[in-house]
Amino acid sequence: MKKQGILNSHISEVLSRLGHTDTIVIADCGLPIPDDTIRIDLAIKLGTPSFIETLDALLQDMAVEKITLANEINEYNPNVKGEVLTLTNGIPVQYVSHEQFKEQTKNAKAVIRTGEATPYANIILHAGVIF
Repeated sequence: MKKQGILNSHISEVLSRLGHTDTIVIADCGLPIPDDTIRIDLAIKLGTPSFIETLDALLQDMAVEKITLANEINEYNPNVKGEVLTLTNGIPVQYVSHEQFKEQTKNAKAVIRTGEATPYANIILHAGVIF
């Protein structure tokens, strides 16, 4: 059994296969997920697990060089945006429209669906390198 890091075997596998600039998405329970994209469904019930809890765990196990958020998070979910910026601690942020965000999910290696039930609680993590 793994001693530390992500215990979910599906997430662990996706992380181990990421190359520089590959992306994964952490999503609220309402984000549409393209049929051809790997879906890792963690949602148990509304709110569980939370978006922030999931993001925190991934950031401890993944090299991230940039994040992408939907512009709409600024107006409709400033509390989650603040928590994201605190957790990502200076990682560059790119903002796109929610429609562009959904288009970009088509290129992600996987979408991790949480139980989050607040608007625009979605993020694209762009893989960095560890050297």
